[in-house]
Amino acid sequence: MLETLTQCPVCGTNEFKNFLTCQDYTVTQEQFAIVQCTNCGFKFTNPRPNEAHIGRYYQSEDYISHSNTKKGLINRVYHVVRNRALKGKLKLVNQLVGQQPKQLLDIGCGTGFFLDTCKANGWEISGSEPDPKTRDFAAQQVGIEIQPDIFTEKFQPQQFSVITMWHVLEHVHQLDRTIERLQALLHDQGTLVVAVPNANAHETQNFEATWAAYDVPRHLYHFTPETMTPLFERHGFRVEKHLPMYFDSYYISMLSQKYKTGKNNYPKAFLQGWKSNQWAKKHNNNYSSVIYIIRKAPRS
Repeated sequence: MLETLTQCPVCGTNEFKNFLTCQDYTVTQEQFAIVQCTNCGFKFTNPRPNEAHIGRYYQSEDYISHSNTKKGLINRVYHVVRNRALKGKLKLVNQLVGQQPKQLLDIGCGTGFFLDTCKANGWEISGSEPDPKTRDFAAQQVGIEIQPDIFTEKFQPQQFSVITMWHVLEHVHQLDRTIERLQALLHDQGTLVVAVPNANAHETQNFEATWAAYDVPRHLYHFTPETMTPLFERHGFRVEKHLPMYFDSYYISMLSQKYKTGKNNYPKAFLQGWKSNQWAKKHNNNYSSVIYIIRKAPRS
């Protein structure tokens, strides 16, 4: 069942224009529209499956964060890159925590590998994951109870010094309610780390509707640095900086090349990923995916 948003999730206005129609290449092959707010430029999937019916669009072995599959070269590459990326993510949160207690919440923790990496480094970990099968896998992986969502009473106000959302925010139906909950759960001196695809990325110009990171209908929103800042400011946060996710451009380009032509062309996709990263260096860190470092705004 579909639902239609009548207000822009970022600025609240109600005038949109059609941007693209994209295909769900992963599960159903259905078509979904992406619209763009005429006021602030924010892009979002509209209409979209409602929260009660979105689950079936994740039911595929090709959805790696839920299935942990290693079938096929692209998925094997994903796992190699993920293992290296885990070390980078751990280094980042260790830098951000400073002298605060090492208490971390990973929202949408998937199969739990990042939580496990942090646990081995001495962090007190908590996690949430809405998919039941994936949540059970993560619980066995890390040896703790994983919550189905962040609204449980088991998470207390200002409990966490670092909260991470690795490619999660674009999936969240209740956007305002979620960000308000983040504001409550995060310590006043804590840090929110949000990684999302960047709809300003260079490959969007080449692949257009076949850009894999649109990933409709699972990706409900298509963020850019220009839209992330006002969204979080509206909820009492400030976006301090955004950082690159270098490897994502290669992975996204591989998938996009396959979607566009119907076959894999790894050398061409690798070259496209490299070009995208080189372009981003000269254009305000507009990489394929971006990590936003976000803290609470000072109280006046």
